[in-house]
Amino acid sequence: MTLRIGTSGWNYPSGRGTWTGIFYPLPEDRDRGFDELRFYAGRFNTVEVNSTFYGQPRATAALGWLKRTPAHFDFSVKLFQKFTHPGMTAGAITREDVDTFKAGIEPLAVSGRLGALLVQFPPSFHDTDEARGYLEWLLQTFADYPLAVELRHRTWSDRAGGTRALLDAHGSAWVQIDEPKFESSIAQDFSPGNSELFYVRLHGRNAAQWWDHAEAEDRYNYLYSPEELTPIAEKARAARALGKKVYLYLNNHFSASSVANATMLKHMLDEPVTARMPAELVERYPALEGIVPTFPRARLL
Repeated sequence: MTLRIGTSGWNYPSGRGTWTGIFYPLPEDRDRGFDELRFYAGRFNTVEVNSTFYGQPRATAALGWLKRTPAHFDFSVKLFQKFTHPGMTAGAITREDVDTFKAGIEPLAVSGRLGALLVQFPPSFHDTDEARGYLEWLLQTFADYPLAVELRHRTWSDRAGGTRALLDAHGSAWVQIDEPKFESSIAQDFSPGNSELFYVRLHGRNAAQWWDHAEAEDRYNYLYSPEELTPIAEKARAARALGKKVYLYLNNHFSASSVANATMLKHMLDEPVTARMPAELVERYPALEGIVPTFPRARLL
């Protein structure tokens, strides 16, 4: 399957932007044994795993993900933040750190269900000689996996030729990101590049709350309109025509708006939308009306 569309994470049980009662049933309305990942995987063919960013992955957890999802479903996994966030240097990372991470995702890799390893850097990671050296070390260290690198500071696009050459030398995809743009933001044109992967992350365009927010989830309180998604869908279609394996992940997760937008993208790209969605989701996001079949409101079941 050369086109995969999903969301960044599947579990948002709390906060004002919870998915509970919108995409997932309320606890009191769930059948015995209801499983969020299984439910999600009945509607999308991939997910980006957030938990591996906050802590080293465990092989037992990965095996559980595999058992709860169909054989065609794959996982893109975020690299543990110790490798990508402040304080990272090759000298600060131990062999044990590397081996622990690799062991944790091994079940996904050997089963052929690891979509990509996402190397997500923060805006504070600027293009310097030292940073390029560290990035090259990281690409070599995880060379056995399909890699996608997210860079956010404009210095990387200011020297786009050198950045592209470094990533191409290691067969890594340069993650294309849609987000609010500021003076320091990276500039990207969503070109397919030379990697076998075309990897896109859509964070929403909530500029007003991107840096100034009461809760971190507020940053992702944004719903893309069909008009905003259309050019992105066209870029994905063009990359797919070139034989790329296309990954589109929606990270505007507040109140399951990412679910709504991922479904809209599936429809735009002629992917079947056959699994029923909760009526609550369509009620909240009317753009889905006529696109997805629904099942009755949970309280009426």
